[in-house]
Amino acid sequence: MHDDQLRAVGLGDLGGEVVAAGTIEELLADPDSVTGRMMAAPLRHPLRGKRRDIDANDAGDGLNIVGAALHNLADVDVRFPLAALVCVTGVSGSGKSTLVRDVLHRNLRQLLARKPKSRRKTKLVGCRAIDGWKELGRILEVDQTPIGKTPRSCPATYVGIWDEIRRLFARTEEARLRGYAPGRFSFNVAGGRCSACDGQGVKRVEMSFLPDVKVPCEVCNGMRFNPETLGVLYKDKSIGDLLAMNVRDASDYFRTHAKIHHSLQLLSDVGLDYLTLDRSAKTLSGGEAQRLKLSRHLTSSGKKAAHRLFIFDEPTTGLHFDDIGKLLAALQRLVDGGNTVLVIEHNMDVVKTADWVIDLGPEGGDDGGHLVASGAPREIARNSDSHTGRFLK
Repeated sequence: MHDDQLRAVGLGDLGGEVVAAGTIEELLADPDSVTGRMMAAPLRHPLRGKRRDIDANDAGDGLNIVGAALHNLADVDVRFPLAALVCVTGVSGSGKSTLVRDVLHRNLRQLLARKPKSRRKTKLVGCRAIDGWKELGRILEVDQTPIGKTPRSCPATYVGIWDEIRRLFARTEEARLRGYAPGRFSFNVAGGRCSACDGQGVKRVEMSFLPDVKVPCEVCNGMRFNPETLGVLYKDKSIGDLLAMNVRDASDYFRTHAKIHHSLQLLSDVGLDYLTLDRSAKTLSGGEAQRLKLSRHLTSSGKKAAHRLFIFDEPTTGLHFDDIGKLLAALQRLVDGGNTVLVIEHNMDVVKTADWVIDLGPEGGDDGGHLVASGAPREIARNSDSHTGRFLK
């Protein structure tokens, strides 16, 4: 994105202003309002130009669940095409999560974890059989649960660029003269980090009868490292300066370093331009955490690897229209990389861009659990028994 586009979107330090206020008509006419623009010109589907061709008559091609009968699932047979963006829809309580998470994910995780000789002994849960899964190498659920196990976990460490950055600093002339190895520039081990805050950049202040408060470390001023380490510069920036950069600026700074720049660009592609590299993982929202996980998987999607099945459960929760567009583009990149993406979703923008839709219902609870329809979005829209189809139409 160019700077003028970023200002228009208002991400991070470029946000915080009232862009528009008024009636719907005034919002639609305001060129500075991203919300108004998205309402006036909604996302066009499919985003990639055309959907992937899936043979509706080839029942043996793909991942097949036979006799799913857990909770309210009514002994249904469901086919999930592989190497496609597949969306599972239906009203609340129709059995979507039961089918995808409790039956498909749970059983595949068991099967893929076992050695080939012992897989026949695996007792399936909630179904009679699952076929077509041997083409899969891994199954990954990308949810909105928090990332990082320590306060020092941050985007730079999570996406795997921090080690490379530390090596760059260790190769500078000043670092070699001082005998600093890459470990000197780690905030996870003693030596180069600030000893007052143990490399966290903040200190926790205990408050009586109130939640604890975090304040910037008065010794390093939030820079995480001691003065000697901060004295080593790479392109006029210390290691602390780099951590304080947001993804947008860091991507430009490392433009000549393909590996680092690629990872940062992927963070930008999923709409996380505004995050600073040292942002504590524990402060990320659920949507931010999910997109950070997605960017890390995108980093390896171009590599030759085993076929992976990605599961997303309502990934658009809390996202703006503009963010949804970026998310959908990222999901399509995963599929283009030779993977299968399975999404449980109510949002019509996701349903409309899917290659294949599996609609459960027709209602929730005891009146749900049936396969109402499956096929391309256009076919679902022609099904009069599908609530999803009516809204698609």
